[in-house]
Amino acid sequence: MRIEVAVAKVPKWASQESGDTLEMIERPHGGFSFVLVDGQGSGRAAKAISNLVARKAIAEMAEGVRDGAAARAAHDLLYTSKGGKVSATLNIVSVDLTTRTVVLSRNNPLPTVVVNPDGTLRLLDEPSHPVGIYPRTRPVIAEVTLTPGLAIVVYTDGLALAGEHKGGPLDIPAAIGEIIARGPNARQMADELLARALALEEGRPRDDISVLVLCVHPDDGDRVRRLHVQVGLPEGYLL
Repeated sequence: MRIEVAVAKVPKWASQESGDTLEMIERPHGGFSFVLVDGQGSGRAAKAISNLVARKAIAEMAEGVRDGAAARAAHDLLYTSKGGKVSATLNIVSVDLTTRTVVLSRNNPLPTVVVNPDGTLRLLDEPSHPVGIYPRTRPVIAEVTLTPGLAIVVYTDGLALAGEHKGGPLDIPAAIGEIIARGPNARQMADELLARALALEEGRPRDDISVLVLCVHPDDGDRVRRLHVQVGLPEGYLL
């Protein structure tokens, strides 16, 4: 099998910094994980929150800690440091090459969308709370078998709320169904979902938007691992 992961993200309009943070790590026992965090608010304050949560989760997993425990540790850190007054949504997507599964840990009221190999959609929408607010918050965890044709979509609330002020938000499952019918492609799906959200927002998103897509393809004999990163910076932005 060949696994393809792509992310498309953009900050809130007129904000140079996104409050969403994405991190990737290769696991010590094989496989890799993606951590997507949406900090409360927007801009630098939200970025500081999301960085705090993401770094803690990544640090725990780098030591071999399992996803659920890493998510709880990230919650405990945010809850303790901010006194239960600041929240963040946390999604962890882990590819376990030993069990040949994808482990989905969710501290996010928004569902995770799973596209089955036969093209049908399933929402992982069991009630879930963000980290940082309630003292005993735990992630909701699901495990999906790695199978060619599988696709998984994780996103922050900027995507779910796109177009809400103009008569109705983006119908995410319907949009995913239309895109996946043309063939699973992680990069195209992430880009098109973001493009649809930006069109509804007339190019001025009212919140940070992040979309993570994982697709599983049949084995094509290619054993090379590749990572491609492209970052668009506003004019005058200083690195």
